[in-house]
Amino acid sequence: MLYRLKLVMLKLTNFFIVLMLIFISAKLTADELDSVNFAVLHQHAIFAQAVYQSEDDVGVLIESSNYSLTLYHTIPGTQISFLLATNELTRTQIIAVRGTSNIENAMIDISLKLVLDQKTGIRLHNGFSFAAKQVYAELKPKLKPDYKINVTGHSLGGAVSLILAMYLDADQFNVEQVTTFGQPKVTNIAGANKIQHIKVIRVVTPLDLVPLVPLFDPLDLSNVDVYWHTGKEVILLANSQYAVLEGTESMLRASSFTQRLLSEENLQHHQMRLYLNMVRARIKSSKLVPYQNNYNLFNLFGSE
Repeated sequence: MLYRLKLVMLKLTNFFIVLMLIFISAKLTADELDSVNFAVLHQHAIFAQAVYQSEDDVGVLIESSNYSLTLYHTIPGTQISFLLATNELTRTQIIAVRGTSNIENAMIDISLKLVLDQKTGIRLHNGFSFAAKQVYAELKPKLKPDYKINVTGHSLGGAVSLILAMYLDADQFNVEQVTTFGQPKVTNIAGANKIQHIKVIRVVTPLDLVPLVPLFDPLDLSNVDVYWHTGKEVILLANSQYAVLEGTESMLRASSFTQRLLSEENLQHHQMRLYLNMVRARIKSSKLVPYQNNYNLFNLFGSE
């Protein structure tokens, strides 16, 4: 009897934590859910795809977008590749960071510990923040303080890009927008709350597992370091449709992956080229629709 009472109390405690997080997530929302500018997302997707190419090919792609290639570099050791491009006419710079492409990148991916970042005062994914520090040290001398700066990247590159935006913001650069594709989580609830003033758009596909990792476990909500996404999540659906989620709704989307086996299809839906094509298809015609999450808030903790 005492055991059953403790179990009920634990479930109630976790339930009220969920309710508290729903309230917090409402505060994390910087803007109302609205339509998405797919032309801008497409431009950023071009840069996120370009950084996978050779330097010569990158230069051609950048110039076709009316930018000049200011810097293209690969960090020794971690093998993180990134570029900086500049448009003097619009007084804009864009940073793009490549996703996982080798074993060194993969080791950064799996370094899951959250550590306090001294520059931002935010607890960050240890591997991603380590990579972001290296990239920022190379980039900073080339940045123009009076220009708008956009940041983009895919997968690991998206995670590093988001942290780069935090560093740029801390140094009072003008961060116009962060656009990531298939980006994993980088911080906790407190960290997400602290950077809500930065415009972040996370583009995902429904079957891409990477944006959901580390997977969300409602029973872990009492852990203050539970991983949490920030910004607006744009989900690319079939037939030029898309949905927009934020806060708890976005976090609980992971529940569908706990109910079926993963497959090769999940890897295919993480490819940057697929993201580029799906965003391009929505420039002329797209439709915002509600997203149907398949979780039940009142049964998150199972039956007794």
